Amino acid sequence: MRQTPAELLKSLAARLKARRLALGWTQVEAARRAGVAYRTWRRLENEGQASLEDMVKAAVALRCDEGLEALFPLPAAASLDELLARQAAAAKRPSRTRAPRSRTGKS
Repeated sequence: MRQTPAELLKSLAARLKARRLALGWTQVEAARRAGVAYRTWRRLENEGQASLEDMVKAAVALRCDEGLEALFPLPAAASLDELLARQAAAAKRPSRTRAPRSRTGKS
């Protein structure tokens, strides 16, 4: 059974909090690492409410951003020509790579 938007928000908020706690971060630390206000972080965890930009910042800070790529997949190609066109367009795009992490212990 599919979840309602309210149920999805509640579930995301709970997982966001669980991830933060698993990393041993306070809400203040998580907000600082994400580059959002403390009140914004609290709202994310308590209500599941934030801008899309703030949610992405939280995902990056919590090292969960790779899952964002799968959020809105394209529908299946309707023809072989469409599939080949998509593959050609994807080949032209530069691949995403992460910058190496600093060894100073700071993230």
